[in-house]
Amino acid sequence: METIKIQGTEDTPKVILDKDTELLEISGRSLPEDVASFYEPVLTWLSEYAQSPNKKTIFNFKLTYFNTASSKLLLDILMKLEEIHEAGNDVLIRWHFPEDDEDMEEAGEEYADIVDVPFEQVSYSN
Repeated sequence: METIKIQGTEDTPKVILDKDTELLEISGRSLPEDVASFYEPVLTWLSEYAQSPNKKTIFNFKLTYFNTASSKLLLDILMKLEEIHEAGNDVLIRWHFPEDDEDMEEAGEEYADIVDVPFEQVSYSN
C-alpha cells in the first residue's frame, strides 16, 4: 500500500499515512483553499486501508487550527475510522490539543460524541 506523506504549509496540515510503520497522523493548520481535493487522497487511502487494516489502528489528530470546511472532511475521516472499528477492528483516535486551547479540546469532545470509536483526548503544553 502506498504511503502518503504531505508536507504541511501555512494553510494545509502535514499528513502521514504509513501502514507499515503504523503512523497515521494529521497535524498543523487545516484551511486549504480546496478542502475537498486536499482530503480526497486521505479518504481514498483510508478506504483502501479499511480492506486490510493493521491489527491496531491509532490515528493521531494534532491540529492547532481548522476551518469550518475542514471540519466536515475531518468528520468524513472519523466516519471511515468508525467503519473500520465497526468491522471488528481495533481502532483508537487520539485527539491532541494544546492544554490552553479550549476550542480544540471541545472540538475533540464533539467529534468523540459523534463517532462510535474509542477516543482519547491528549493535552500537551506549547
